[in-house]
Amino acid sequence: MGRKGFRVFDAHCHIYPEKIAAKAVAGTDHFYGSTADCLGTVPDLLERSRAAGIDGSLVHSVATTPKQVKSINEFIAREVAEYPDLLVGFGTLHPESETIEEDVRHLVDLGLQGVKVHPDIQGFQIDLPQYAKMYDAVADAGLVMLMHTGDVRYDNSNPNRLIPLLKRHPTLKLIGAHFGGWSIWEQASIELAGTPNLWVDCSSSLDLGAGYDVPDSGTPYIGSEKAREIIDRYGAERVLFGTDFPMWEPGKVLDAFFDIPLSDADRKKILWDNAAELLGFKK
Repeated sequence: MGRKGFRVFDAHCHIYPEKIAAKAVAGTDHFYGSTADCLGTVPDLLERSRAAGIDGSLVHSVATTPKQVKSINEFIAREVAEYPDLLVGFGTLHPESETIEEDVRHLVDLGLQGVKVHPDIQGFQIDLPQYAKMYDAVADAGLVMLMHTGDVRYDNSNPNRLIPLLKRHPTLKLIGAHFGGWSIWEQASIELAGTPNLWVDCSSSLDLGAGYDVPDSGTPYIGSEKAREIIDRYGAERVLFGTDFPMWEPGKVLDAFFDIPLSDADRKKILWDNAAELLGFKK
């Protein structure tokens, strides 16, 4: 498979059970004022990934209440077990859960390799002291955390909160989605570059052309030259490719990625090797 001679791993995909997928996708559309390209189901992801030349995907979902955590994690684990050669699974946690340590043990027992949280949708400011136990539990279990980061509309996960969090939890391996700061890409990359326990993905960041505008932010998605600047700032070894399925058609995101003027060595790192090293699968 692959694209243009590169193996491709998509490090940012949301999936939902088929019976609730339409409602879940509509909820995200409402939150962002957007219209998703895709359906959000596993069959849809696999079909579109195959067509795009994507070899594997990191799948996850987000719990909006503590009581959803167990069922979501079991759903993700079942899907990964059905497609072990194509999917890597991250569970979810809710920061207000009274059983964080138990939740982490459960998702580890399920074979999930990390945790996805979304501070804006879950409604928490990431650096508040009461959430330290969540980060400690994730780090102590050797898991990777994928976090939605940044939003010009909120003050939950912007660099002013992410930097203190990462300093207080130096053993936590964290992927900051959307180049570390959705809709504040330039600011985030300047402030976060060089943070030793931070990686970023490029999901929901690249300009996909006409009809794809950042809603309510006043900031356009970033073009290929600006994306190159941001990647250089972080270092290509700290960047992962991601599409944010089902929000965008995976093939369009991959096309936009290949428009970025990068060396083949850097493309290889971003499209496969960095994720393989961080998540522990074969390079």
